[in-house]
Amino acid sequence: MSWQAYVDEHLLVDIELAAAAIVGQDGSVWAQSSAFPQFKPEEITAIMGDFAEPGSLAPTGLHLGGTKYMVIQGEAGAVIRGKKGAGGITVKKTNQALIFGIYEEPVTPGQCNMVVERLGDYLIDQDL
Repeated sequence: MSWQAYVDEHLLVDIELAAAAIVGQDGSVWAQSSAFPQFKPEEITAIMGDFAEPGSLAPTGLHLGGTKYMVIQGEAGAVIRGKKGAGGITVKKTNQALIFGIYEEPVTPGQCNMVVERLGDYLIDQDL
């Protein structure tokens, strides 16, 4: 299965995410939805830094494509969750990649978390 199929068939099917992507830990885009923001390499570096040192993004927020999300909770070294207004972001780290889901109302944080983290867990099981 292509990486784009994972985005199209796993991240964007069950619920209406605003944007989704699978990005290598080096910042290379493996697949993305058309609405996924153009991000800066330093934004991915900062996200990877928070996975290595949980809590490092809390003071400054998580930035992606110039949008700032308040870091609200997560699982140290595995998941970062952020909030901005009525929407937010979930980032799941796998062995080789980061899976991003960005949501807006009426999608709930829990729905986004479930879809993103389920795909992430599957890829971890596949050693990806």
